[in-house]
Amino acid sequence: MSGFTRRTFARRAGAAAFGLGLGLALAPGAAQAQDKVTVTTTWFAQAEHGGVYQALATGLYRKHGLDVTIKMGGPQVNGMQLLLAGQTDFIMNYDFAVLSGVERGFPVVTVAAPFQFDIQGLLTHDDVTDLSQLKDRTVLVAGTGTTYWWPWVKKKYGLTDAHMRPYTFNLQPFFADRKIVQQAFPSSEPYQAQQRGLKTNFFLLSAQGYPPYTQAISTTRKWVDEKPDVVRRFVRATIEGWKSYLENPGPANELIKKDNPNMTDGQLAFGLAKLKEMAVVTGGDAARQGIGTMTDERWERTAKFMQEWGLLKADTDWRKAYTLQFVRDVRVMP
Repeated sequence: MSGFTRRTFARRAGAAAFGLGLGLALAPGAAQAQDKVTVTTTWFAQAEHGGVYQALATGLYRKHGLDVTIKMGGPQVNGMQLLLAGQTDFIMNYDFAVLSGVERGFPVVTVAAPFQFDIQGLLTHDDVTDLSQLKDRTVLVAGTGTTYWWPWVKKKYGLTDAHMRPYTFNLQPFFADRKIVQQAFPSSEPYQAQQRGLKTNFFLLSAQGYPPYTQAISTTRKWVDEKPDVVRRFVRATIEGWKSYLENPGPANELIKKDNPNMTDGQLAFGLAKLKEMAVVTGGDAARQGIGTMTDERWERTAKFMQEWGLLKADTDWRKAYTLQFVRDVRVMP
């Protein structure tokens, strides 16, 4: 599947303006102007994007005065470049990528974190019971993984770049060779292996000490400064979308399958079950402060982790990478 898929619903509203303009009455029957917003996901449509699709499918974005277009990511899509070029307004991203961007002077800001930890992991055959056993294996790594988590895994487990080969998002090498280990999400590749009847083990990197957020919502400093009300409404609607998706995923799943015809009901059900089982959206700080929450302490820990492992310059002002102003008062509890 290539390129982007756009999906925009027409928005109609009542007689009163919404959000910032609540006090400005419109003539009866007049169409309410909706703020147009584009968000780009991390990959082809899947359960990991359920919150944004649910907010669109159930009218939550419309309720908050937004006309939202969802663009799918993919292996050839660089969300950061699109954001900086003004071709999208929000991206779902990794805090590592945002911190690296801030180091390079990019005006990028994370405004919410629907996933409370990174779900990146390594998929092995069942004879591997610990990641310390990888020295005689080949590890398949793709894209930004070579920059972010691979350097940490390499140092932590005594590996070298000679152990690494590119992952092309084709599982055939893994199926054919028991010496292959590959990057994976718990909601995706393990399902495909299960369908083949293979016995595997999955090692979540966050359980091994890898600290970042993932699927975090980021935008530009210009949007934060000039359109804070739009950002606030987008954050709230998306967080409400995640709560709704966990309760009743049907509406979002229909849109996901339209945008990504390769997605199956079985894969979506498996993915959602893993998100719930691991409390990806509802665990951690979200259990106490609400879905999408972030904390200063967590960002500082991630920045120091990156600095310790040589992934971020020591003089980088990591506080520029995020703001808590949009999640502080949302309080959508799991």
